[in-house]
Amino acid sequence: MDLSQRLGGAEFAPDTAYLNTSNCGLLPRRAVAAVQELAAANATGRRGGGAGSFESVEAARASFGRLTGVAADRVAVGNAVCVHVALIAGSVPAGGEVLVPEGDFSSLVTPFAVRGLPVRQVPLDRLAQSLDARTALVALSAVQSADGRLADLAAVREAALAYGARTLLDTTQAAGWLPVAAGDWDYTVTGGYKFLCSPRGTSFLTVTEQAQETLVPLHAGWVSGADPWQSTYGPVADFADSARRFDESVSFLAYHGAEQSLALLEEIGTDAVHAHVTALARRFRRGMADAGHDVVPAGDSPVVGAPGLGGRREALHAAGVDASVRAGNLRMSFHLYNTQADADRALEALAA
Repeated sequence: MDLSQRLGGAEFAPDTAYLNTSNCGLLPRRAVAAVQELAAANATGRRGGGAGSFESVEAARASFGRLTGVAADRVAVGNAVCVHVALIAGSVPAGGEVLVPEGDFSSLVTPFAVRGLPVRQVPLDRLAQSLDARTALVALSAVQSADGRLADLAAVREAALAYGARTLLDTTQAAGWLPVAAGDWDYTVTGGYKFLCSPRGTSFLTVTEQAQETLVPLHAGWVSGADPWQSTYGPVADFADSARRFDESVSFLAYHGAEQSLALLEEIGTDAVHAHVTALARRFRRGMADAGHDVVPAGDSPVVGAPGLGGRREALHAAGVDASVRAGNLRMSFHLYNTQADADRALEALAA
């Protein structure tokens, strides 16, 4: 019995062959219930008017830390990856080169460009070899959004260490299915609304203890204080001595849902999700090869790009299959709520 069969309808309720997690993950039932409960409190005035619970935020922070192998005090929470990246961009010395893969997601690249830093783009498979003495920071996505290619993370870390460059890893398309060791990177950023199955408006920044000294809490508010309730008026005088000083004020509706979603992923385990989603993607790749279609990447990624087939998206939709088009690729992405039947339905629709 595969993972999706074990979950059955108890945790998720898709009513289509949903192969679009790289765009937005499905919310589990328990997350929907938590959001609805807080929204009802907002409407009725129960629970202090439904303002939301910092306990839910802290539970989400701790769950994310466990899922990515770092202590909770190394995790900052926020609303969007680009805000975390902008904070990091502010720490790069003027004129310091930022090395990125060609075609990486704009939220990872644009904050450096806007600041006027030299941004050098190179092919993903040449990233490690392209680091040199000019490189102040290397920034990359663990999994490429456009087509699912996986980066050679070990090679990039080794090269960065050799040249003394800081490292930033975007795990938005990875955390939740790919084992991630966030502590191996100076910074990681993650949007929660894809493979972490959390509501939009959830994002996470991890910072090593050494790298924390490189960042200034430029968007700090009262939640960044060592004691937030003693930091509500005037300039914050005493910041948290953890990554929490880089927190943004969060959307409680989103984090009440994220608390539940991340707890579910912990219960299932990343290894189980990894085995499930990569097996489904392999099945789909074999079917595509048998039908004469090219797909990328060749390795074990649950995100599959089909060059030249972007025009088939509407036909897939009519057949009950939800997918994306990115950079001209028809993009399929498999997650824990998908089944072999979903992969086969997509193959049948493309063969029609």
